[in-house]
Amino acid sequence: MADQTRWTEIEHLPEWDEEFYHIYTAKKFGKWVMIKTLRPEYRDNPEYQSLIEREFDVRYNLAHPNIVMINDFEEIPGIGRCIVTDDVYGDSLRKLINEKRVTMAHISQMRHQLVNAMEYIQTNHIVHPQLKPENIIFTENIGNLKLIDVGFEQRPSLSRRQLSDDIYNYGVVLGEALDAVGSTDPILRRVVRRCTDPNPAHRFRDLEQLHLALEGRSQKRFYIMVAVVLFVMFLLVAWLLSPLRPAPAVSGTGFIGLF
Repeated sequence: MADQTRWTEIEHLPEWDEEFYHIYTAKKFGKWVMIKTLRPEYRDNPEYQSLIEREFDVRYNLAHPNIVMINDFEEIPGIGRCIVTDDVYGDSLRKLINEKRVTMAHISQMRHQLVNAMEYIQTNHIVHPQLKPENIIFTENIGNLKLIDVGFEQRPSLSRRQLSDDIYNYGVVLGEALDAVGSTDPILRRVVRRCTDPNPAHRFRDLEQLHLALEGRSQKRFYIMVAVVLFVMFLLVAWLLSPLRPAPAVSGTGFIGLF
C-alpha cells in the first residue's frame, strides 16, 4: 500500500471520519501521526481538491495547545493527498457520553480549554464547522482536550451571527456533557440556559462575557467594583487636597514630626 519505509501501521478510523474526509492513524518514520484525506467519492473532484488545499493553507500556521496541529501536506501511495497532523488519538466527547464515562475533569477542560480554543479560532476569523461532541477529543495517554475539524476558510471578520452560533453550540455541548455526568452545578446550568436562549439577543455577547460567567462572575459586577475603587480613590485625593485636612504635627525643631 503506502511506502513501508516511510509509512507504517496505517489504520482507518471510521468513527473519526468527517463530512468530506476519511481519518487514519499511522506512523511516519516511526512517529505516530494522524492522516486526513478526501473520501473516495470526492477525491477526483477539483472543488474538493481545492477544499483540502485551502484547509492546509489556513490551518498550517495556527498554533494553540487545544487545537490539533497540522504538520504537512503530501501524497501517500494508496491513500491520496493527505493533511498530516499531530497524533491526537483518544476518545471523542461523543464516545465518552455514549459510554457514560464523562467526568467532572472533562467538564473542567470544557469550561476553560475549549472556550480558549474557540476564542483563538474567532480571533483568527476561521470559518469552522458546528461545534459538537464528535469534534472534541480527549487524548489517550494524557487526556488533553483537542479540537479537531477546525475549518478551512479565513475571512477578514466573522459575522455577529457566526459568533452567536458558536456560543449557542457551546451551550448545547456543555449541557449534554453535564447531563451525562449528572451535574446540577448552578453556575454551569445557568450558563447553558443563557447560551441556548432562542433569542440571540439574550445570549452572552461574546466569549469574554462567557468566560466571566463560567467563573461565576459578570462584567456588570466587575465594572461596579472598578467604579467603587475609583470613587474611593477620588474621595481620598479630594480629602488630601482639601483645606479641611488636619495640619501635620510639627516638632520643636521645626521639622514635621515622624512619630
